[in-house]
Amino acid sequence: MSTLSLPTSISLCPNSLSIQFQSQHRRQRLTFHRKVKIICSAAEQPQQPPPRQQYPKKKNVTEGEKGVDPVGFLTKLGISHKTFAQFLRERHKALKDLKDEILKRHVNFRDMSTGYEILGMHRHVEHRVDYLEWAPGARYCALVGDFNGWSPTENCAREGHFGHDDFGYWFIILEDKLREGEKPDELYFQQYNYVDDFDKGDSGVTIEEIFKKANDEYWEPGEDRFVKNRFEVPAKLYEQIFGPNGPQSLEEMEKIMEETPDPETRNKAWKEQHKNDPPSNLPPFDVIDKGKEYDIFNVVSSPEWLEKIRAKKPPLAYWLETRKGRKAWLKKYSPGIPHGSKYRVYFNTPSGPLERVPAWATYVQPDTDGKQAYAIHWEPPPECVFKWKNKHPKVPKSLRIYECHVGISGSEPKISSFNDFTEKVLPHVKEAGYNAIQLIGVIEHKDYFTVGYRVTNFYAVSSRYGTPDDFKRLVDEAHGLLVFLEIVHSYSAADEMVGLSLFDGSNDCYFHTGKRGHHKYWGTRMFKYGDPDVLHFLLSNLNWYCNQYVDKDALLYLILANEILHYLHPHIVTIAEDVTVYPGLCEPPSQGGLGFDYYVNLSVPEMWSSFLENVPDHEWSMSKIVSTLIRNTQYADKMLMYAENHNQSISGGRSFAEILFGEIGEHAQSKESLLRGCSLHKMIRLITFTIGGRAYLNFMGNEFGHPKRVEFPMPSNNFSFQLANRRWDLLANGLHRDLFCFDKDLMKLDENEKIRSRGLPLIHHVDDTTMVISYMRGPFLFTFNFHPTNAYERYNVGVEEAGEYQVILNTDETKYGGQALMKDDQYLRRTISKRIDGLRNCLEVSLPSRSAQVYKLSRILRV
Repeated sequence: MSTLSLPTSISLCPNSLSIQFQSQHRRQRLTFHRKVKIICSAAEQPQQPPPRQQYPKKKNVTEGEKGVDPVGFLTKLGISHKTFAQFLRERHKALKDLKDEILKRHVNFRDMSTGYEILGMHRHVEHRVDYLEWAPGARYCALVGDFNGWSPTENCAREGHFGHDDFGYWFIILEDKLREGEKPDELYFQQYNYVDDFDKGDSGVTIEEIFKKANDEYWEPGEDRFVKNRFEVPAKLYEQIFGPNGPQSLEEMEKIMEETPDPETRNKAWKEQHKNDPPSNLPPFDVIDKGKEYDIFNVVSSPEWLEKIRAKKPPLAYWLETRKGRKAWLKKYSPGIPHGSKYRVYFNTPSGPLERVPAWATYVQPDTDGKQAYAIHWEPPPECVFKWKNKHPKVPKSLRIYECHVGISGSEPKISSFNDFTEKVLPHVKEAGYNAIQLIGVIEHKDYFTVGYRVTNFYAVSSRYGTPDDFKRLVDEAHGLLVFLEIVHSYSAADEMVGLSLFDGSNDCYFHTGKRGHHKYWGTRMFKYGDPDVLHFLLSNLNWYCNQYVDKDALLYLILANEILHYLHPHIVTIAEDVTVYPGLCEPPSQGGLGFDYYVNLSVPEMWSSFLENVPDHEWSMSKIVSTLIRNTQYADKMLMYAENHNQSISGGRSFAEILFGEIGEHAQSKESLLRGCSLHKMIRLITFTIGGRAYLNFMGNEFGHPKRVEFPMPSNNFSFQLANRRWDLLANGLHRDLFCFDKDLMKLDENEKIRSRGLPLIHHVDDTTMVISYMRGPFLFTFNFHPTNAYERYNVGVEEAGEYQVILNTDETKYGGQALMKDDQYLRRTISKRIDGLRNCLEVSLPSRSAQVYKLSRILRV
């Protein structure tokens, strides 16, 4: 039985948010999904989360939708499938039940998806550090580290001090240490400024003076009388009712109470007796007896008094004035756990004691040289804390994504760092004309050669590349670019000493038990997507078939992640990578869909790889190229396209450039061979870029024809770094410089002319005999001649608008490594009145072999 696995990607930076999921299934008759991947991007600042507004409990969270129909998209598309429709209705009911279950534990869905604000280790304003962890299978929990000599008893969760609850959460307080000669704070709840106004220091005003100023401002004369003397009223009332010698036993009390008037009568008599007293001496309420045995009287406050009290603002300014600055804190205390301390969490379990890296740790040093991994407490002094300088960019109408791996981004045989990437690669990405980067393999993982797909710590960026602040600097310096961060939720490492497997000693803490909890092909663990606490962990990490082979909990997780992300981040973009056109992938959840904004056409790079390696040039099918590129016309505008991504270069394959040109220095390439490779490289990228939807992706280095594959250091190659880098020096080479120049002008074409945001292309000419493809997109005409030898001097293609068409991009120009076979007078063509390709006018164009041109309507002719 195969199950839906969900690798996810989520951005932890202000520029964007990205999330990726993946699933793998056995192919069934209904050819629904086998593999799913999600990418999300949003222009949001993580440091300033949205206000804690109430999340709608009974309504769909997607704004602007009218009504909920679990099979709405089937009706819209005219699809009649009773079994699948019933599956959608059952899934919708299960989703509602899951939401109700979550809201029993959380105030709203924002609260549920922001667990990172309280779980893990956090500095508290009251001179301490709080630590919260979920481990339901543990019997005892403590923190061990170099700050306490790795003692399992010094800093533990204390019973009776909120140390452990019924849901399996453990709470540990690490008190700061009072320095020698210093006295404890006068105020029990004394607070300190650690970051904001950290240099404030003591104001010199005592606590008593501050409280007196607050009371004088807040209370009117006489109003605080009963606050200061809490027992005055009951004592006087007792004496008034029973006299100086009141009852001394319950029996005496009951006898006297039988003879005493009811509370309402006594209250009226008391008010009549004191009617001439000042208003401040009278209580602002009445006692009313409704004659009910279970509620003999109600206390009803005066509406005027209540309105006056509610109009008052709490004296928070005075309370904040009691806070002291960081200087005062450092003078009185030393940190209970200093910055840079190494630590782990210690559990006592039914299977015995064990130590684990905390699940919510934000900085982790993986195990090296046989040593156990540990978390690192990251709390630099405020003067050293990274401060964001740039604002997040707006989400563009079309995405040009540059896919990167930080570790292999350098030219030297080593693991490159965040700082290396910031200084050397980011400038190249901006020069190349891309408007987004996608970082893969950034989340902490055990083995470098897994490219980040065996995640150990979901809230930590890999320490191989630098510190958390180094990563923040990378994101900040990428201003103007959206930043996507890949997080894989289905590829959690199965190792017990790192990651979450057997985290608390039990086999069902975060993951399913038995076969369902293991991915047999990848050797990773599968999360329990239906468990509220696991969802709490995964969705916080995001702030992310109608047959027996589907993990329905995983589908509900996808829908819930989409709903929450779109609700909390209105500008987010979610993209599903799918090879089987899963029904409703890009439909809203209220209409029975999964809620994605875009999907990736994965069959495109497979088609190009197959053509280049297995099919002779003259046998390429133009019909297959077009049908694969367009695929599903109903959702063509929602496609993300790419000719090749990291899979072609990393997953045991070869990049297109390696197929077309071979390895540099391997042997001399003939001019004809180089010309063929250069032409096809440009044409493949041009048609893939311009025929698809509004999103496009390219893997680092492929834009200039990087000739070698990527091979990470591993035992099979003696841990060599020879192929674990990028040859940026090739940009000085004629061929690679020409390819980069073409790709840069292609990106500039979209930036200036908004090609891919102009709606779907009109594909009007596909000829397998001549191997010519032509289509229009707005005022632009695209022509492709894939024939390896035949050139056409006056080839007829249809256009709708009569006028003059100017070539604005030609793959055969010399600056792009071409032959410049088109003459200058062929760059401007005028239509003739002739109906062709179902269009009203005809354009005679020059088509050199293995070349493509982009024409723009420069002048309209009225006939």
